[in-house]
Amino acid sequence: MILAIDIGNIRTTIALFDGAGELSFQSELETDTKMTGDRCAIDLMGVFHLYRADLNGVEGAILSSVVPPITGIYARTLRRLTGKPPLVVGPGLKTGLNIKAEVHNQLGSDIVASCVAASVLYPAPAIVINSRTAVTFSYMSKNAFEGCAIMPGVDIALEALSRNGAQLPQISMAQVDSPLGRNTVDSMRAGVLYGYSGAFDRVIESLEEAAGAKAAAVVATGSQAPALYRLCRREIKYDHDLLVKGLYHLYRKNIRR
Repeated sequence: MILAIDIGNIRTTIALFDGAGELSFQSELETDTKMTGDRCAIDLMGVFHLYRADLNGVEGAILSSVVPPITGIYARTLRRLTGKPPLVVGPGLKTGLNIKAEVHNQLGSDIVASCVAASVLYPAPAIVINSRTAVTFSYMSKNAFEGCAIMPGVDIALEALSRNGAQLPQISMAQVDSPLGRNTVDSMRAGVLYGYSGAFDRVIESLEEAAGAKAAAVVATGSQAPALYRLCRREIKYDHDLLVKGLYHLYRKNIRR
């Protein structure tokens, strides 16, 4: 079994793949920048106990992180629990991609993992959308990362509205039935959802124009996606597990069987 962990700014995703590469379970924990080694070990053992999985059956692990203060803590804890150091997504790891970035180590490990999965699972050229704290749009030609665009995430937009508008409440995102909001909460949600769906369509179109080729697939992963992408005029495939699938494929590319 292969353990894949992605540490995001808000959530940490823990996924276990069986010997055939099928997802056994996926769990999400709150990312804690004050995490200690013992707390990390307790959390990981708790997740395995919750899903009735055997930690002793883990043959290897791979870790991606955009939160440097706790990357080392997770890496050391994984070695402590499995007896082997995990692979860490970063410079030196074989991706199978031609990454056309000016500074390779500035490209987020979550973007790398999602693009690797898209290169394996979807036709090229493809546009890969990661919707997290920020939203990234990556254009992939055949086995090549051509570049990406980054915009603030949906949650950031809602938070900015609430924080800077004295009479606007703090709310969470939810589906709305119409852009014609008739109360403050629905109006805020409508503005963000319909505004962002239009922005997504425009960014996708602009990436295709800049690259000179229409994408054969547009695939998205991350939070808020289902509610938002239903409003986009462009067809977007939502793949909830895209990032962890990419981590699994990265592990296999770098470890000989």
